[in-house]
Amino acid sequence: MKQVIKVHEGGLHVVIEVDGSGDVRLLHMSVLPFDEAFVGGDEQAAKFRLIEVQLAGENKAAHHGSKHIETLPGKRLLYREHTRVKNEEGTLLSIRMEDPATGLLAAVHMQFHTQFPIVKAHTTLTNTGTLPIGVEYVSTFALNGLAKEGSGSWGEKMRLHIPHHSWYGEMQWRSCSLPQLGLTPVNRFTLKRITATSNGTWSSAEYLPMGCLENEQTGTSLYWQIEHNGSWHWEIGDHYHRLNDDASTDEGHLYLRVGGPTEQENHWFKQLLPGDSFEAVPAAIGSVFGGLEEAAKELTKYRRIIVRSHWDLKSKPVIFNDFMNCLFGDPTTDKILPLVDAAAAAGCEIYCIDAGWYADGEWWDGVGEWLPSEARFPGGIEEVLGRIRERGMIPGLWLELEVMGIQCPLAESVPDEWFFMRHGKRVIDNGRYQLDYRHPDVRAHATAVIRRLAEDYGVGYIKMDYNINIGIGTEREADSFGEGLLQHNRAYLAWLDEIMIAYPNLVIEHCSSGGMRLDYAMLRRHPVASISDQTDARKMAVIAAASPTALLPEQAAVWSYPLLEGDEEETIFNMTNAMLLRIHQSGHLAALDSRRFDLVREGISYYQSIRSRLSEAVPFWPLGIPRFGDDWLCLGMKARECAYVAIWRLDGADEQIIPLRNLPGGIIDVRCAYPFMDSMISWKLELSTGMLRIKLPRPAMARLLEITYA
Repeated sequence: MKQVIKVHEGGLHVVIEVDGSGDVRLLHMSVLPFDEAFVGGDEQAAKFRLIEVQLAGENKAAHHGSKHIETLPGKRLLYREHTRVKNEEGTLLSIRMEDPATGLLAAVHMQFHTQFPIVKAHTTLTNTGTLPIGVEYVSTFALNGLAKEGSGSWGEKMRLHIPHHSWYGEMQWRSCSLPQLGLTPVNRFTLKRITATSNGTWSSAEYLPMGCLENEQTGTSLYWQIEHNGSWHWEIGDHYHRLNDDASTDEGHLYLRVGGPTEQENHWFKQLLPGDSFEAVPAAIGSVFGGLEEAAKELTKYRRIIVRSHWDLKSKPVIFNDFMNCLFGDPTTDKILPLVDAAAAAGCEIYCIDAGWYADGEWWDGVGEWLPSEARFPGGIEEVLGRIRERGMIPGLWLELEVMGIQCPLAESVPDEWFFMRHGKRVIDNGRYQLDYRHPDVRAHATAVIRRLAEDYGVGYIKMDYNINIGIGTEREADSFGEGLLQHNRAYLAWLDEIMIAYPNLVIEHCSSGGMRLDYAMLRRHPVASISDQTDARKMAVIAAASPTALLPEQAAVWSYPLLEGDEEETIFNMTNAMLLRIHQSGHLAALDSRRFDLVREGISYYQSIRSRLSEAVPFWPLGIPRFGDDWLCLGMKARECAYVAIWRLDGADEQIIPLRNLPGGIIDVRCAYPFMDSMISWKLELSTGMLRIKLPRPAMARLLEITYA
């Protein structure tokens, strides 16, 4: 007898069908209500499988190419039971299925939220049989019929937003039709798929672990983020569809597969012995009326719920870090002391000494012991840390605790088991070994370093960096390279949780060559994260303005680094980059002229006056999500009573129209909030249309506006 499981929560409609044979199908997940006619009958519904699982030695029941569809025993799993549990977030729906041939028990868990149309999903597998089971693939989330609503071909109405990502070029979204990406409707089905994959310990080296698929015909979008700090994979493709009489208009349904490491893409394989269980990496999936911008707003609300509570995230102190366009990893007592005084005078609340404090000279491939250099600090590093405290700031130090340099003396005295190993050799990337956090002595070593910095030196802030990508994984005590990596990923997170419990007031910044690991396995733990190592303020503006698509604005630390040879407009531009996000101040503040220093101090002061409001504000982009090559950029943060709008002119004409019609109520006032006394710009607001006409007379200018509405 057929059974239908329906959930309508947070604006999300979900329909799951169990047919008479026990086959479990996810027929619908959208902000749109369900219409059974769009599925296309039982033959198509049979492909709307809730989960895909591929075991070693099993067939794939389709002509599939590289697609993760029609898996076995995924196609063989039969319904066993389901539960609904009410909790603080909403409803947790768990559906359990069993493979009668192998005894594999699969459970799909979907956490619904009352406040927004998002599901947090994860999958667990348990071997209840008598023989070992080899797992090659398991989906965290599988959805079919992505384009079933609305008329017309998916080749015409669907648009995929992909977040390309790179060192110095983070968060660059590109939007394309599926045929532009090579996926074109043909008779029956294709072997083509559109994929994004990350391999190794940098989870966002080439793409953010996200995506958004927009149905322009219905005005809705599906979006997702994979919450994992290692290898992951998602793909979109089409399913087989039986030809009808008019083959020229025939096409199969689109599908989405979201998950963690796979054998095919990531060298991951897991052997489940009888009684063993495995949990796939989590992901959040949602639907929204609108496109990428609306999806980002809902993800902002969701991220604020899941992120770990910390005083730093609530207070958002201004951080000075002496690396970028400043000391560049060459700190000494003589260089730091003037910067400490200047940073305090500018209003900074944390001072972080960046890389190099532990080495007499060149340090890249010698890191690992984390002992202060006597050559750099003749009076001891305590002298400098004490000056920071005397000036009313929290002292901080840079660390990179997941690696050990190949020239580090300690590396020769510890066993190979401390490190990632492949083919019997230690794996090396850019002069560093990767420490394996599954090893208890590695965790003890890292804990001892944290204890010494926090307790002996009185450090209250750590910039935790990570500057290598060690690749597909490690062979030591693992079924596969990818499984060794996954175990390490999880061991590191567990260690990090222990440190944060042991030192609840310690602020640990998340950094990975800037933004090479912007995933919500890491970001849900860290209160603040560096988003880029970009050294050009004009390019940093593009990255900063796009950053709320990837992480909470209040987590996104953006460098503001006025140059010694710069002018007042360059200083204003730098400050504007950071003021709606999280100020990561740098630059030679002690050497700036008085007017430029006053502009830094004014920007910090204004930020401090509005930062409590920014914690509840949601982002919006009147000129669209920024891209490199844009002449004008605009990022807004919409709070309860006002909106803050940063506007940058990079190039092009000196005048731009900014649409503000989506702000609530009527606009009462528009003022230039930073810099406060400003005669360089002019604007005119047309109240009837909500259009703001603004003029910035030269390229590389920026301003921050405050807009009050009823």
